[in-house]
Amino acid sequence: MADASVTIFHNPACGTSRNTLAAIRAAGIEPTIVEYLKAGWTKAELKRILKLTGLSARDILRIRGTPAEELKLTDPKATEDQIIDAMVGHPILVERPIVVTKKGAVLARPMEKVHDIL
Repeated sequence: MADASVTIFHNPACGTSRNTLAAIRAAGIEPTIVEYLKAGWTKAELKRILKLTGLSARDILRIRGTPAEELKLTDPKATEDQIIDAMVGHPILVERPIVVTKKGAVLARPMEKVHDIL
């Protein structure tokens, strides 16, 4: 049964994401798994996650293997709202995995960061 208090925004094709999921399970927790590439994001959801992590949209922007550069999101003039809007339209732009628990939220890169909130 999934533990509703732990959610991982997961990409099963990503080794770090798979390792983070394994670490959560090794701690005896079966998290709620959100495959964000399929489920997508809402602007409100991303803003909530950013607030919980204390990070900016630029901090969680994935560049490698994404359209970030062609969308000009790497330009220092790109605003927080522009980046978030692009993430809603292109979920791959969000770095992974992100884990949310009652203790907070982290971008689990490196994956050991997940231990801080379990």
